[in-house]
Parts: sequence; structure tokens; C-alpha cells
Amino acid sequence: MFSDIFYRGKMVFENQLIRHYHTAEMLLLYDGNFIQFKRVPTLAELVESVQYLRDFHQQNGQEHVKLLFPENEKIPDELWQYLKNTGFNIGSQEFYYILPSDFAKVDKNQTITVDKVTDQNLCQFLKLAYEIDSEISLDFARQKRDIHVQNFGSQKFMQLMAYYDGNPAGMVDAIIGHETVEIDGLVILPSYRRRGVASQLQQFIMEEFADKRIILVADGEDSVKEMYKNQNYRYGGFKFEALKVY
Repeated sequence: MFSDIFYRGKMVFENQLIRHYHTAEMLLLYDGNFIQFKRVPTLAELVESVQYLRDFHQQNGQEHVKLLFPENEKIPDELWQYLKNTGFNIGSQEFYYILPSDFAKVDKNQTITVDKVTDQNLCQFLKLAYEIDSEISLDFARQKRDIHVQNFGSQKFMQLMAYYDGNPAGMVDAIIGHETVEIDGLVILPSYRRRGVASQLQQFIMEEFADKRIILVADGEDSVKEMYKNQNYRYGGFKFEALKVY
């Protein structure tokens, strides 16, 4: 399940308890700079792991600590209280999957077109991505641009852009695995939401990869997961996460 999800970053340390992932080219990317616990830690192990990652990140000019807990394991009350009392925000990720033949097919919409990103429209794609990413911060958007360019040059990624009446409206990455394709970074500009753009982007992926299982991770607190359920995605599990920005 979550083992099929792509996590950016190089594993720079591993022991019996943790895997530490670091993305040197994008230090502001929380999802690429984190610790994954292999099992639920004790309180002492959690405190030690937090301090380890905090020290490592400070040496690299990073001001966050992100922790991912084991799949389908709840955080014990003792650990929950420690995280809350020390300023962590606790959330969850939910895993969803679907076979393309089960997707709730939508009719073609003449006002919406979906194109693969090529040399011809890469600049337009990067401009749209910068507009979206700059909502987090300008520094984040500048670093993320390099990631988008890196993805463009990788056969593992297929980048898509949606247009509404000819205007850029949304984007998504399809991350291609041996048996799966992961939907990642599905974003629609606010003025084009609830117009079927997201469904058309997904349907393009379903048709392009009809022989693979389509997977994604949704924020456990985000209402968008209801869209996935309505489209016939199946729930596959959860994973708790904790984030503190200093």
C-alpha cells in the first residue's frame, strides 16, 4: 500500500527504528525531509528521534521536523500528548487505489482539454506551477521549479496540464511504477474548481494507464477525499504524521 508511494529524497540514515529521508535540492519540502518510523517508538525513542532530526536540519538551515508513523498504527496517548505539548501538529494520510475500469467515467467536456507537458508547453506549465507553489512562499516556489524541471526529464514522471476554454486551469503528476501509477500534486486553480477539471485530468490518466493500478494519498482532514470515494476509489489504509515548524 504505502510502500508503493513515491517519497522524494535520499535515505541518508537507517537503523532498526527509523529511515531518514533528505532532499538536499529542496530543503523547504517537508514531504521530502522527514523520518519514517518502522514501528511505533517508545516515548524515549520519540524524543531522541525528534532531537536527532532537529539537529540534522539545523545544520542544513532547515526549520522543521516531520515524522511519519507506521501504516495503520495509532499513536499511543503518551506519544500524542508529548507531540501536542511540544508544538507538533498531528494529522493523517489516507491511501486510496482504483483500477481504471472502475473509475466513474465522465463525459468529454469540449471546454476542458488535457495535454502532456512537452518542450512546447513546459514554460507554460512551469508558470502555472510557480503561481500555485508561490501560495506557500516564493522561496518554496523557486526551489520547487527545479523539482518540476527534474521531473520533466525523468521517464518515471508524466506531467499533465488542463486547460479550461484555452486557459491553464490545473496540473497533476503521474508517477509511473512497475504495476502502479501514483496521482500526485493534483491542483486546480480556485477559479476553475467544481467544473470537472480534476475529473478530466484523472480520466486522462485512467485511459493512458488502463493496465495499471492507480494510487494516491489524500490528507485525512481534507474534504477532497470524498471526491475520490465518489469516483469509486477504495480506501487502503492510513498513516499518522506529525509536523513542527520552528
